[in-house]
Amino acid sequence: MRLLITAGPTREPLDPVRFLSNASSGKLGYAIAAQAARRGHQVELVSGPVDLDAPKGVKVTHVVTGREMFDACVSVFARCDAAIMAAAVCDYRPRRAAPRKLHRDKGLMLSLVATKDICAHLGRTKGDRIVVGFALEDRKARSRAAEKLARKRCDAIVLNRPDNIGAERAAVRFLLAEGGWQKPIAGSKPYIAGSLVDLVEKLVAR
Repeated sequence: MRLLITAGPTREPLDPVRFLSNASSGKLGYAIAAQAARRGHQVELVSGPVDLDAPKGVKVTHVVTGREMFDACVSVFARCDAAIMAAAVCDYRPRRAAPRKLHRDKGLMLSLVATKDICAHLGRTKGDRIVVGFALEDRKARSRAAEKLARKRCDAIVLNRPDNIGAERAAVRFLLAEGGWQKPIAGSKPYIAGSLVDLVEKLVAR
């Protein structure tokens, strides 16, 4: 099986020294890539800026912005059987990045525009391939995850929680387009990664 996996945050520049981003560590995405590679799958990891070593046997494409991640994912997905979209892509970017450093005494007002929804794009263009998305939610979690599953045309969604960010252990729940909600899973991120690879193997086998 050939897998596209995304991990980490993206960064959207405000000026040459500042950017919008988020707290994603990339640990779960890297753990998924490592678990899949250990099973003999061909893994291509598209990673935002993280402080992690590349998993053994995994080809890594490093990106910074959401646009760079979009372009890399579209290219890689063309030769894959499934995609696991674990990255935390910024939802917005500045309409224009300042060419020089912005100074405090000038004040700052940001005009933001939405970034491309990579997971939704892959869901629309997947054909008979598998796409697994992630939903990081702090309220109305199950209903929002279900909405994302349908809107992004995913085969499954991983419902994630804010307190999982950067932690060594996590608790998640899988929602399947055909199968509904599965039992909660809690444990180390490698353990959760293994459970997710199990799921993708079964979805691809169908």
